[in-house]
Amino acid sequence: MTQRASWPLKLATIGGILFLHFPILVIFFYAFTTEESAFTFPPPGMTTRWFGVIAGREDFWRALGLSLQVAAIATTLAIILGTLIALATYRRSFFGRDAISLLVVLPIALPGIVSGIALRSSISLFGIDFSIWTIIVGHATFCIVTVYNNVIARLRRASNSIVEASSDLGASNWQTFRHVILPNIATALLAGGMLAFALSFDEVIVTTFTAGQQQTLPIWIFSQLTRPRDRPVTNVAAIIVVLTTIVPIFLAYRFTQGTRE
Repeated sequence: MTQRASWPLKLATIGGILFLHFPILVIFFYAFTTEESAFTFPPPGMTTRWFGVIAGREDFWRALGLSLQVAAIATTLAIILGTLIALATYRRSFFGRDAISLLVVLPIALPGIVSGIALRSSISLFGIDFSIWTIIVGHATFCIVTVYNNVIARLRRASNSIVEASSDLGASNWQTFRHVILPNIATALLAGGMLAFALSFDEVIVTTFTAGQQQTLPIWIFSQLTRPRDRPVTNVAAIIVVLTTIVPIFLAYRFTQGTRE
């Protein structure tokens, strides 16, 4: 029987959640203010005109389109590579397996600025021009981790007997993967892919070092902070980022809820 939490613990939990999310609530609140630069409390008035202003900004739409494109391609690469690495490290025992697992997880464990400097140095060393593809490679390095962790965790909970049974019945490796393994890891792939998309869409530190002259939406928002009269517009853009990232994170949480033992 599950024991109910005490009131002090509940209050502490609520206080922690409010502390973490209060800055986001402030951004949402001041996206509707009638003031253009200096924010006062309470606002002199509320308006939705800033949503119309940002809808007419071509630079915003270019940045948004680039962020969506980068996130989609980086997520696709992460799903493919993360799944292959998870299957290889789980199904086979070979020299250096633990080292490979560590190297896969390392990019998300390191500070973003360290990863960004390392990627920029490597790209410059090989003489590669900075473009959308350098951003995608930078994002894929840490997006792979989310897919890998989800898939490896699901494989560890699955029974090897079904794979062995498939082989005993004459199924090829591809048939076993398609009809046995893939259905078992499908929700893990979906959850990992959604988390990877959310991570890529709002990433700014690594992108700063790998973008060159390209502007993703987070970098566009960062550049707008030096323009005081555009603060409400910046807040509206931040709302779009929050909503775009919170939906896949929520769905990933829902998809993994029913699979935990």
